[in-house]
Amino acid sequence: MTDIDKDLIIRIAAKGDGVTADGRHVPLAAPGDRVTADGGLVAGPHHAEAPCVHFPACGGCELQHVDEESLGAFVTARVTGALAGQGVTLAPQSLLPPHLSPPKTRRRASLRAARDGRRITIGFAESGSHKLIDLAMCEILDPRLFALVEPLRALLPLVLADKRAAHVRMSLIDQGVDLLLENVGVSGLAADEGLRDFSAAQGLARLTIDEGDGQQTRWEPEPATMTFGGVPVAFPPFAFLQATPDGEAALLEIVREALPPGGAVADLFSGLGTFALGVGKERPVYAAEGARDLVLSLKVAANRAQRRMVVDHRDLFRRPLVPEELNRFAAVIIDPPRAGAREQVMQLAASVVPVIAYVSCNPASFARDAAHLVASGYILDKVKPVGQFRWSTHVELAAVFRRP
Repeated sequence: MTDIDKDLIIRIAAKGDGVTADGRHVPLAAPGDRVTADGGLVAGPHHAEAPCVHFPACGGCELQHVDEESLGAFVTARVTGALAGQGVTLAPQSLLPPHLSPPKTRRRASLRAARDGRRITIGFAESGSHKLIDLAMCEILDPRLFALVEPLRALLPLVLADKRAAHVRMSLIDQGVDLLLENVGVSGLAADEGLRDFSAAQGLARLTIDEGDGQQTRWEPEPATMTFGGVPVAFPPFAFLQATPDGEAALLEIVREALPPGGAVADLFSGLGTFALGVGKERPVYAAEGARDLVLSLKVAANRAQRRMVVDHRDLFRRPLVPEELNRFAAVIIDPPRAGAREQVMQLAASVVPVIAYVSCNPASFARDAAHLVASGYILDKVKPVGQFRWSTHVELAAVFRRP
């Protein structure tokens, strides 16, 4: 290998650094870049100009310096690399092209706000730091969310004490923006009126305040809902949503295509019913979820829509479905949190369920679970990498396992 070859960036590592042919990690390098003798960087054909003035300081994005091709390759490699690390072989025809969410489509975000005298700073923290980047623009947030940043600068002095910080949590739901402000204090008529006037002027779907002793709804002209599979579901403040509508659609498409034409389906870790309602219009569905508020919302919505659905409040980590329960289903959908679902997967591995559709927000925990399923005889039939968190190292996926 020549010295020039050793200085070539050949891939992007899991945390976003470029990696040279001889294994050195180089920040902000794209595949095809070259490292010079003095440690500089010569941009290659895949090095892109960052579209945001806050990059690379802002922790909201890590990969704005790479082009679309390299971003897609990174998202795919995060999945295939994790599987390879667990000894899971993926047939070439089983790996589907990655889906990347477009810019400005994020519909759920958690920002921080800090007050220093009259100055209010709102944004994401710097990577590896608690220092906030004061957002003047954002290339990932849906414009309807970003449009609240400037008005919030005027509102927050009414409810945020000097030298204090607050969480600003925003979701786009059926009625518009659902806003949750945490670690603020509402005292006096001016603050009350300010919250009401702000909510009305911004056309909020709902404003919820948490002063440290529980959530209080301060504005909700009509019940806040999020629609899944044509069914509006009562939406708890800042409840879990897939990050982008197109990302949700990409995941749901893989799940739908995996299911057999008929038979009952189980949706484990069902949340508010993204998949249970998305696939359950013409078939019976059993939905299990450990969060009580989500269970109640889904149960009421399914009953109102007259869906054939049983919603079970069940902690699947402590009380996973066992094979005798699982074997009743024609297919199982599972969408666990980042840690994966080892307890439930071990029960699935011992079952004879024909199809498992696994949606994951963590390639590493997915790969560990996949190894158990494959060892028990399941075939990993399809994997779809999904980059909902554009320009981020956070990667999601949908996969299909079949019992031969």
